[in-house]
Amino acid sequence: MLTDFDGIGRTIMPRDISRTCRQISNHILPCLLALPMGAAVGAVDALFGRVLLAVGSFRDSHVIALLPFLPIAGILITWLYKKFGNKAERGMGLVFDVGHGRESSIPLRLVPLITTSTWATHLFGGSAGREGVAVQMGATISQWVATRLKRPRNDNTLLIAGMAAGFSGLFRTPIAATMFALEVLHAGRIEYRALMPALLGSLCASATSGALGLEKFQVSVAIPSTVDIGTLLKVIALGAIFGLIGSAFAWLLARAKASAAAHLENPYLRIAVMGAAIAVFGLLLFSGRYAGLGTNLIEASLNGGVVLPLDWFAKLLLTVATLAAGFQGGEVTPLFSIGASLGCILATPFGMDPALVAALGYTAVFGGATNTFLAPVLIGAEVFGFQVLPLSFIACAVAYACNSDRTIYSGQIR
Repeated sequence: MLTDFDGIGRTIMPRDISRTCRQISNHILPCLLALPMGAAVGAVDALFGRVLLAVGSFRDSHVIALLPFLPIAGILITWLYKKFGNKAERGMGLVFDVGHGRESSIPLRLVPLITTSTWATHLFGGSAGREGVAVQMGATISQWVATRLKRPRNDNTLLIAGMAAGFSGLFRTPIAATMFALEVLHAGRIEYRALMPALLGSLCASATSGALGLEKFQVSVAIPSTVDIGTLLKVIALGAIFGLIGSAFAWLLARAKASAAAHLENPYLRIAVMGAAIAVFGLLLFSGRYAGLGTNLIEASLNGGVVLPLDWFAKLLLTVATLAAGFQGGEVTPLFSIGASLGCILATPFGMDPALVAALGYTAVFGGATNTFLAPVLIGAEVFGFQVLPLSFIACAVAYACNSDRTIYSGQIR
């Protein structure tokens, strides 16, 4: 027992000291751990991202020769996960289960498995993204740290910080990454207790990947000098369309996965048959135009390039088919591509600037598919400039309201 004279005479009991130590452990320690953890995740993101860009560039130069081998690559990916994956095969589902306390750990083997499998998917022309990989890698590294420190199973603070760092290290958007990790586990609820660790991890991961040469995608988009009621009504209508498209993507992806598993129960046969179909359609539809991330469509939409009315729909279908077959990657960059190319097409009938509508689609379709609101608003600001924030806020709010509570993440609590 200790006595502290603060003018009143207060007795400090051992349990007070114990409670103070717990508070330090619960609040300060995660912030301190987030810094080196963010640096480690940023370094892994830089390696993954730079190799992925090189793989995509090589594929674009040899797409006709590489696409026919997509089914073989799929069989190899499936074998790797069956042979070495264990729980890692569940991917983002496992991350969400750990976040909700239903699982206690993520095997470290997930990092090399998801990395090499995603590189193979992109090399041979699968239509997939990269954010799922980055988030899984960040979650795996952070959960490994939490396990070593024997953190309570119901404390997902470090996991959230790792998810934020993974997203931020790859996209170099630390504010949006922070909010994405805070709001994605529970739709409609923000995990504020993880705010500082997530922010610190995000900032550190972004700075590290940038220092290691991973460039940030950034385009300045102008908004009208005066925003009248007509413009606001158009943005509201566009937000509703983008939200419905994001919702449709999430619904179709879930149905396609279930249907593929039901009709082609053998995973090797499933990925081979569907991989062959994707390769054929990929070659027939403009010789690989829809392979990979879809950054070609994003750049064309924002910079006055050629965008076809078919682009957004073809990218949507091929991305759904690629992920339902069992290929690895993510959904977010294809969602950016779908939203941007759809927005560019809708700009003409709406009488608006194509780049602005493409930027709104880029953010709002992402929000509609992930059942998140603040993260898409902030990623729009970080990528296109904070001048778009008012219109992006409206479009994303409407998209969130119109997405029917659907999400690409089956583990998200709604």
